[in-house]
Amino acid sequence: MRFSEEVSPKAIKRVIQEATKEAPHLIHARTLVITIIVLAAAALRIAPHPMNFAPIGAIALFGGAYFSSKRAALIVLLLSLVAGDIFIGFHRLVPYVYASFLVSVAIGFWLRAKKSTPRIGLAALAGAIQFFLVTNFAVWITSTGSYPKTAAGLTVCYVSGIPFFWNTLASDAIYTALLFGGMALAERRFPSIREPLAVQVDQEFTPV
Repeated sequence: MRFSEEVSPKAIKRVIQEATKEAPHLIHARTLVITIIVLAAAALRIAPHPMNFAPIGAIALFGGAYFSSKRAALIVLLLSLVAGDIFIGFHRLVPYVYASFLVSVAIGFWLRAKKSTPRIGLAALAGAIQFFLVTNFAVWITSTGSYPKTAAGLTVCYVSGIPFFWNTLASDAIYTALLFGGMALAERRFPSIREPLAVQVDQEFTPV
């Protein structure tokens, strides 16, 4: 996009920001749709599924990328996790698991500037890797498994967890594609839930 010398990007952003204040209901509609998508996907966690093949990692990325409020992204994810664990059951690794998914939300924040396919794919990969590292370390440090508290024991713990990592990576890749792709299609079909123009312009001039 080119601008004349008389019109700066900052001026245009100010005008659009004022315009978006005129229609707050559009922003609320977008937030409602995103919340429904997140909760619907989270419900799949309760359904029978292979070990580590669940949508939570993708939900964390999606919420971090799409919720206009970072606080809302964190709260909705935590509520989804707690609601699911009420049915599935709580365990000693819960604090580590929750912390790992909050890291995935933070990775989702990185996607706010630009939601391109390569960036989304990289975010899904990063989310799966950090989940693998955090949760397997938790298994080792909490003595959940029979791994000695040595470097060799930690290595064995990580090696033992590799088969589960592939499930995590596959589920993150599939559910991330479904969530981000579904939202992109919804925005195209229903203009009222598209991202506010002020945010779009701000992202356009954000270095990436």
